[in-house]
Amino acid sequence: MSGHGKAATTLSHGALPYPRGTLVVDTISKRTGLLVGVIEECFKSNGKLHKSQAFMVPEGGGIEWDVPLERVRPVESEAQA
Repeated sequence: MSGHGKAATTLSHGALPYPRGTLVVDTISKRTGLLVGVIEECFKSNGKLHKSQAFMVPEGGGIEWDVPLERVRPVESEAQA
């Protein structure tokens, strides 16, 4: 562990669960955006995954934000509902 009591980790790009640009929704906030990337944080000691963050941007552009990857789902069109 580092001097601050937190285990040392590394960041890397993770696999996208859906194609880049897929319209997704955060299941908690209900905010929608285009999926642009995933960052994975892994423990240095054993390489195990600590957490994954999905990065999204609003449709039409704007400021990117991130949410835990497990909260992201594709938006279903009204025609499919």
